[in-house]
Amino acid sequence: MITTTTNTIEGRQIREYLGLVTGEAIMGANVFRDFMAGITDLIGGRSDAYESKLADARETALQEMQDIAEQKGANAVVGIDIDYEVLGANNGMLMVTATGTAVKIE
Repeated sequence: MITTTTNTIEGRQIREYLGLVTGEAIMGANVFRDFMAGITDLIGGRSDAYESKLADARETALQEMQDIAEQKGANAVVGIDIDYEVLGANNGMLMVTATGTAVKIE
């Protein structure tokens, strides 16, 4: 399935718009990761634990969005937007939402 943040796909014609599709992923960060990320923040550098968690959540949201598009008969999703939110007590949860328009292209 072709996925893109643009509203068109170069060289392809959109034949049918099938509606909005959304995928969501909410993931918690465990205490050990929080502790290690805190140390990384104190000494500087990148937090591999949080970057990995963020990548997992993003991929999960995108895959869920594509699965829903496929159920609608789409072979592409255009206009994708990815949003990130921190939720929960002490900001312990990460929510990633991927939204786009399911389409049939030629």
